[in-house]
Amino acid sequence: MNLETALLDVRRMSEADRMTVEAGTPADDLMERAGAAVAEAIARRWSARSTAVLCGPGNNGGDGFVTARKLSEAGWPVRVALLGPRDSLTGDARRHAERWQGTTEPLSPAALRGVSLVVDALFGSGLSRAIGGSAADTLAAAAAAKVPVVSIDVPSGVMGDTGEALGAVPAALTVTFCRKKPGHVLLPGRLLCGDVVVADIGTPATVIEQVRPDAFENDPRLWYSELPRPDCAGNKHTRGHALIYGGYPMTGAARMAARSAARSGAGLTTVAVPEVALAIYATTLTSVMVAPLAAPEDFDRLLDGRRFSAVLIGPGAGTGKGTRDRVLAVLKAGHPTVLDADALTSFQADPSSLDRAIGENCVLTPHDGEFSRLFDARGDKLTRTRAAARRSGAVLVLKGGDTVIAAPSGEAIVNTNAPPTLATAGSGDVLSGIIVGLLAQGMTPFLAAAAAVWMHGAAAAEFGPGLLAEDLPDLLPHVARRLHDVHASGTASPR
Repeated sequence: MNLETALLDVRRMSEADRMTVEAGTPADDLMERAGAAVAEAIARRWSARSTAVLCGPGNNGGDGFVTARKLSEAGWPVRVALLGPRDSLTGDARRHAERWQGTTEPLSPAALRGVSLVVDALFGSGLSRAIGGSAADTLAAAAAAKVPVVSIDVPSGVMGDTGEALGAVPAALTVTFCRKKPGHVLLPGRLLCGDVVVADIGTPATVIEQVRPDAFENDPRLWYSELPRPDCAGNKHTRGHALIYGGYPMTGAARMAARSAARSGAGLTTVAVPEVALAIYATTLTSVMVAPLAAPEDFDRLLDGRRFSAVLIGPGAGTGKGTRDRVLAVLKAGHPTVLDADALTSFQADPSSLDRAIGENCVLTPHDGEFSRLFDARGDKLTRTRAAARRSGAVLVLKGGDTVIAAPSGEAIVNTNAPPTLATAGSGDVLSGIIVGLLAQGMTPFLAAAAAVWMHGAAAAEFGPGLLAEDLPDLLPHVARRLHDVHASGTASPR
């Protein structure tokens, strides 16, 4: 995996700092670089103005003292407010507090009087409880006064590993170091961070490798090299054949999924439908083939052999025994499979029977309601999705504004490019169609799911307001073209 997109949890970040110090960089220097990076990020965004730096009793507060000193040296009017007595500071934080030549006042809302910018250096990502007292009061006063807040590491009260918010207020800018943390990308933390700047303070790349990240922010650098591309020597058969089960009377979901599979590059796409629905599907799908099912056993015969390279079942399939039986038949056939919507809900009475049937190359794409019907996992979204992937043996795509893609091995990817316009009926059916289209072309389930989720978000962003799910399939070629152009030019990943 591309380590530039790695997310370091609090334990790994602490370990990276420790290893960096052991490699020869004094901890005092790391704190100096961190505070300097914050001051530089502030100066790039704002002109000199009256600023209050709110310092906590730990290393986050030490970063704040460096920030205050650097801004003051650059001519900014700066005041520092400290939580707790100054003589309670220890280690590097104490040394940097002693280098601050200005006054230090007790932390209270009064410290904000007359200021135009606030630097939140109270608590870092290691906080594990809600903030309260003068810290909560002062941050609340800054938010009420609409004074821009710059947070060091994370907004105080945002949990670094989970994104949970316990008393945090929104920041305009968050400056973190080395790599983002899960709390920067998971909701609601992501919404409280504002713009996130990741500053390089000298952590060696070898250290990132040694702490073995297992979570990543979704980015084309993770999967672009595996993204299927047409070959001049190939044909429609070498580009894969996706099969989608199309239900009745809810026919729109499967039709959107089929068009998405085709638009994502599958050489052939077939929708298998009850015979009563043949006319509906056949008159609305042109390049997508429609196979009528006159009897239940026709679907089993269709699955026999290796004609299809990936299968999707669930969108519009209906819930109950019929769908459950078809899902088990798909899984028994051994094709790479995507299970969505009704295919998941049909197992809510006996989730373990689905777990037992799942083999390799299976992707489940629940939203929160479908997830809760199948899994009793507890905790934050990253933890729950990983637990479900381990239990089921499938790649889990837990959808939402911060969709998490987790592999049974524990590796996980958090998506951040989905606009709120994706909260519209049918968008999940489009996503499952993109996934099956990529699977049909031979992409591995974990990376196919990550790529599909990112492309889904990029397509929605391309359209803008007023998005309907049926708009998405035709936007996929634009997304693919932009991905190719960016990759060919060697510039940064598109957002």
